[in-house]
Amino acid sequence: MSIHTVRDLYIARHSCIRTTIGGTVVGQRELLIGHLVWVTLFLGFHAFGIYVHNDTLQSLGRPEDLISDNGVLMKPILAHTIWSLRDESSTQYIHLMDSRVVTSCQELGTSDFLIYHVHAFTIHVTLLILVKGVLTARSSRLVADKSTLGFRYPCDGPGRGGTCQVSPWDHTFLALFWTYNTAAVAVFHYYWRVQSDIWGVYDTHSVSLHHITGGDFSVASITINAWLTNFLWSQASQVIQSYGTSNAGYGLVFLVAHFTWALSLMFLYSGRGYWQELIESILWSHNKLHFSSHIQVRALSITQGRTVGVTHYLLGGVSTTWSFILSRIVAITT
Repeated sequence: MSIHTVRDLYIARHSCIRTTIGGTVVGQRELLIGHLVWVTLFLGFHAFGIYVHNDTLQSLGRPEDLISDNGVLMKPILAHTIWSLRDESSTQYIHLMDSRVVTSCQELGTSDFLIYHVHAFTIHVTLLILVKGVLTARSSRLVADKSTLGFRYPCDGPGRGGTCQVSPWDHTFLALFWTYNTAAVAVFHYYWRVQSDIWGVYDTHSVSLHHITGGDFSVASITINAWLTNFLWSQASQVIQSYGTSNAGYGLVFLVAHFTWALSLMFLYSGRGYWQELIESILWSHNKLHFSSHIQVRALSITQGRTVGVTHYLLGGVSTTWSFILSRIVAITT
């Protein structure tokens, strides 16, 4: 047997293995996607359901019934298990630099339990979109000939497909959207947590720590209202009031980025896309009835609108977060 024959057999054997594994995964794609769907729904309803529960009971004046450290206590078991694997001597430490706390180890509580489930939800949504996009890239039950339609085929009306959220480009757009959401929640969680329980000043006279926001994360972050008021609104005061100061650049970026981010929603929600679909439907009906159509399409397609929208969304969101955090850090460290 020649060397070329052995090489060909080896390549054929491994190609067969890869094809078999790939065929098995694709053949079971409905099962994989279905399991990801119900796990994502479970995480979403339970994570945000608890927040809605806390907001409702807080508005009714029943703080003792809130899911919190002082009410119904819940702690993240998995995170505590991971922390327990660390050296016992390193679980109680504080690192100082010029009397300022740089890092320290903190005990996890109910607030961490809630936000960790939000992280799990956003990660699973992103994973679901990516997995579904890969496994249904060439065909699906709804669109069997997807491989012949290309990467970015339109979905603007019955004359051009009639379906949305099914092309590979739709999955790419949604994955980018949810990747940003996942990263944004993680950044906001970390930033509020370190201000509340880690960053601060060590007073040698009273032998005590004074954190920037005084440990309000574990108390306040258990409600959606607190995330909007205690964190986003209250801590944005530095960048909002920066006009006319040395930090005015951050304020201008913050203002322009907010406009850019808000403008993106017009494209992402496809308000003009529905008019586009109406135009396409009229064209389709005229062609179907063999009428001569003189209508010229002038609006963006939904696919084009989403491209513009997700670009504005990412640029506006990143710029807003960047200016918000930097202006806050500059204000509290001077």
